Formats: sequence, structure tokens, C-alpha cells
Amino acid sequence: MSNPKDIRIEQYDYPLPDEKIARHPLAVRDECKLLMCRNGVISEHIFKDLPSLLPTPATLVYNNTRVINARLRFTKASGGKIEIFCLEPVSPADYATNFSSTDRCTWKCFVGNSKRWKEGKLALSLIIDGKSVILEAERLTKDDRGSVVELSWNNGSYTFADIISAAGEIPIPPYLNRETEESDSRDYQTVFSRIDGSVAAPTAGLHFTPELLSEVDRHGITRSEVTLHVGAGTFQPVKAENIGGHDMHSEFIAVRRDTIDTLANTSDPIIAVGTTSVRTLESLYHIAVLIKEGKWNGEVPQWMPYDENQPEITRKEALGILMDYLDRLGETTLYASTRIIIAPGYTYRIVDGMITNFHQPCSTLLLLVSAFIGDSWIDIYNYALNHNFRFLSYGDACLFLK
Repeated sequence: MSNPKDIRIEQYDYPLPDEKIARHPLAVRDECKLLMCRNGVISEHIFKDLPSLLPTPATLVYNNTRVINARLRFTKASGGKIEIFCLEPVSPADYATNFSSTDRCTWKCFVGNSKRWKEGKLALSLIIDGKSVILEAERLTKDDRGSVVELSWNNGSYTFADIISAAGEIPIPPYLNRETEESDSRDYQTVFSRIDGSVAAPTAGLHFTPELLSEVDRHGITRSEVTLHVGAGTFQPVKAENIGGHDMHSEFIAVRRDTIDTLANTSDPIIAVGTTSVRTLESLYHIAVLIKEGKWNGEVPQWMPYDENQPEITRKEALGILMDYLDRLGETTLYASTRIIIAPGYTYRIVDGMITNFHQPCSTLLLLVSAFIGDSWIDIYNYALNHNFRFLSYGDACLFLK
């Protein structure tokens, strides 16, 4: 196997005309187009046809993360505008505990117009349930990767979840080249979103409706949930010529023991909804390997999957290791972080099929897709470009089956 680190990102470039990028979703989510590729054969469908296209029985796994109103806009007394983009919690570091805070919390953030904020606190006046609340921001540290910002408020009746819901706005992807609109608060959430934490939506899930999920159930397809809180790094371009020079972002994942048990005890195909579910499921295998070797420290390293010296274990054995690990700890949920990069040369261990959108040129998400379907991604994307498919977050979908 050639070294994936040597892959030149220019091999995963393609021309994407601006008019192919969907700025808004369709009015009816499951009426979007669906391109299916099974064993190299391309066919066109409508997304609501999905249940009849999936193998039956099968297990469908989707990401239940919810996008937070991560973008906060402050105005200095001088009139200068400062934007704070919340990325991930620092203190408390646990997402749920952080969102439950009632006076202050600390986040790693991007700061827009950072040079204008040299010192002091920023303040934002809010009205929540008819009551006045003052939100303050103080920058504690700053480096090339961002700032650590303490956010505090003067009314302990409200949690940080309440504060950010009232003060912030949904951070839509930068490539949409427009301001957030009121409709994005609805459109940029999946119908199964329920765990706060993401700064970007798991967009393959945006095509599902409650009616379609019911149809999935009627077809005898098992549904399971995982959590991966999508970070802003998902939009980070690969700037190095070779992907070995790209520093993959870390993302928080959580998977319940009963979900792991379901996956361990099925011989049916496992179909991941979106690249975030793919990363979560595939990370489970590598967490198990690290546990088996006594090397687990809470995070899956970026290049670990390509270490030829790691032991080979089966999917069932890997998932069994995870359940035993949780049982020893007396825990019902596996919490971890993952930095894995899935690129050509990767061997898929858990996922048998995936639903995803059309991704940006030269992106790590396109590398992930190529790792699954090989160089046929070129034919698939050319087909989509020539057959009026809509691209990126609010665009159409793909179904890849082996």
C-alpha cells in the first residue's frame, strides 16, 4: 500500500461553478435528488425513495447532534464590531455540563475583528422571557488557533443553553456567501437533532423527514443514533500539497452502549448517514484496538488507521471490547475524541454503505468518500455536475453501496 500521507490534494480537485452551490434547501426536504452508486453503477432517484433503495434488513446510523447558535455579535462602546464564534467548551469541558452552567463558562473561540479587542470585557444586552440579562465576554488567552473566552451573565435563572439560544445565531457554512436568515434556524437542523454541541450541521441528515423515518421503519430497517459534535474544522481546507501536511481537527463523539450492542449483534449492512457518522463508527474500531493494546488515552490519533503494526481484529471483536470496557467502568456511554483522517488507502471496518452530500473540491470529506468508492468519485461528480444536481450543505444527496 502506498503511503496515504503522499496523496496530493490536487488529485481531488474539480471545477465547481458557483451556480451549482445550493444557497437554500428545497421546500420539502425529501424531494431532493438522490444519486445512487451501487457496484459502480450510477442511477438517479428522489431522496424519499431511500427506504426502497437500502438493503433490507439493514441498520441505519445517524448523528443526533444539534447545531448551536455559536455566532455571537458584540458592539464595543466605540462602535467597533466584534464577532465571537464558539467552537468547543473549555470549562466545564463536558458539553452537557457547560450548557447547564448558570453564571459563567469558558469556550475556545474564533474572534472576528480580533485586533479591535485588545483588552477589557465586551457586553451584550439581552431580553429573555421579558427579563433583562447582560452577557459579558472576556478574552483569557489568544494564539494562532484561536482564543479562550470566558462568557458570564448576571441572571442565574438561565443556563448557557438559554443564553446562547437568545444571544447567538446559527453559523451557516462560509461557502454559502450570505448572512444567516431566520429560516436557517429550522433548515440547518436535522429532524433528529437533540444533543447540543455542533457548529455545523451533519448535512446528509437534513434530507430526512418524520414521514421518511417512519417509512424506513416500515421497511424493517433498524435505526440507531450516535453523537459527533461537528467542529469548524470540517470547513478547513487542505492547504498542504500532500495530505500528510494537513493537521486534522479533533471532534467529540459519544456512543451509547446499547447502540454498540446493536451493531455488534447484527450481520446486516451498516449504513452511515453522513461523513460524521462514518467518522464516529470507524473510530469505534480504532478505539477498541487502542484499548486492546493498553494505549487508549481518550483520542484516536490522525494517522493511526494506517499503522501496519496494529493488530487485526474483527468488527464483532472490536465492538465487544468496547462493551467490556464500558462494563468495567460502570458506564453506559462511550465518550471520546477523534482526529482520524479517512483517505484512499483506508480500510473500512464498520461501515458498509453511506448517505452523503456532494462535497467541496480538495476537502477531507471528498477524501473520505474516495476511500470508500475509489476513483469512481470522478465519474460520479461529473455525472452530478452534468445532470443538474445541487452541491454542498443544502444540496442533493448520494447513496453509496458496495
